[in-house]
Amino acid sequence: MSESNAHEIARAAKSAFEGSQLVPTSERVKALHEIRNALEANKTQILEANKHDLQAAKAEVDAGRMSESLMKRLDLGKGDKWDSMLQGISDVAGLPDPTGSVSYASELDDDLELYRVSCPIGVLLVIFEARPEVVVNIASLAIKSGNAAILKGGKESNRTTSLLSKAISAGLSKTSLPETYVQTIQTRAEVSSLLELDQYIDLVIPRGSNSLVRNIQNNTRIPVMGHADGICSVFLDETADVEKAVRIVVDSKTDYPSACNAAENLIIHEAVLNTVWPAVAKALLEAGVTLLCDSASLTAVKSLPSPPKNLDRHVQLSQPSSYSTEHLSLTLSVIVLPSLKSAIEFINSHSSHHTDSIVTESDASASTFCRGVDSAGTFVNASTRFADGFRYGFGTEVGISTGRIHARGPVGLEGLVTYKYMMRSKGSSGHIVGEFGTGKKQYKHKKIEANAVPF
Repeated sequence: MSESNAHEIARAAKSAFEGSQLVPTSERVKALHEIRNALEANKTQILEANKHDLQAAKAEVDAGRMSESLMKRLDLGKGDKWDSMLQGISDVAGLPDPTGSVSYASELDDDLELYRVSCPIGVLLVIFEARPEVVVNIASLAIKSGNAAILKGGKESNRTTSLLSKAISAGLSKTSLPETYVQTIQTRAEVSSLLELDQYIDLVIPRGSNSLVRNIQNNTRIPVMGHADGICSVFLDETADVEKAVRIVVDSKTDYPSACNAAENLIIHEAVLNTVWPAVAKALLEAGVTLLCDSASLTAVKSLPSPPKNLDRHVQLSQPSSYSTEHLSLTLSVIVLPSLKSAIEFINSHSSHHTDSIVTESDASASTFCRGVDSAGTFVNASTRFADGFRYGFGTEVGISTGRIHARGPVGLEGLVTYKYMMRSKGSSGHIVGEFGTGKKQYKHKKIEANAVPF
């Protein structure tokens, strides 16, 4: 891709964004409904293209050039993924408009009012791997939040994303929004060129492997929002209920092992090593999970009465690196620690600050855990798999952010807006700063109750 073509795509996106700011919310909602209709009308062709992508991916896995977890993310026809994708569009369409809301209002002087108002960020460059439904998720959120978007999927999903993009364009063509409001690109060269265009692109959102995210972060001046790893932990507190522990740990690990919110580390309070842990270990082994255990948890597992037949094959001694590894498979690292404090310290030093959960019957322990663990999500007696924009009620999500600025955790509509300050003088002569100061007028700074800007 030439530099001039990159400029053309980015400039078109910026122009589409700027031209859309006076488009009413109703038109953006209409666009989402039209996109859903276009996707439904082309479902057969899209899923057929997805099958071809999966066949090609299987060949790459067999040749050792692609991980099986990456291939699994590619399947758009698996389970209810297609229906969930369409429902996500409708859910986003039904959410309140995140733009135009007032978070601060003040009367600075008689007839001089200041408002802080939510507004779109601008042009989003979203780069992701495998999961083709991300094209639709991002497009929906971008359109509803008033942002233009340039989307780049992995080459392994090119056939699928190409047809999804055509459906999105077909939906946009039936509205007053320009078709260039959501654009897709196909190659890494295009990404490299666009990452240099900070005069047009306002935010980069990478979704994918650690190497993808790190590479993006190291090669652009544009702000980057996202996460590199999904190393999540579950801690079994000394008051953990065995039934809850089994349910939560097994679900956190096995519901979708290749997801970034799947548990990778299990931390056991030494007080429950011989009570709760044996039941949890047995359930994990029965689910086909490989356990990388420290010496204490390994000894307890080896002493299981009526041990599962796969115990010898699926239980191994852990290494120090085990606890900093995102397995993305049916593998779980296990460690025994002496206290809640040590568990919090362990999580903060080994996790990716994504999502961590405690199983406990103690309100004090729950509070300490949630406040002490420095992650985007801290849960009590709940699976880490709940860390998801759809499950949070965001309709869908643009990604997970483990940063500490602007947006954190699952990023839905509210994470795709920033704010601007609007001021209006209703004075007959307007207002000027020179009228304020020592011996002159003083600022009132009187709070105003306002839900929307009154002009």
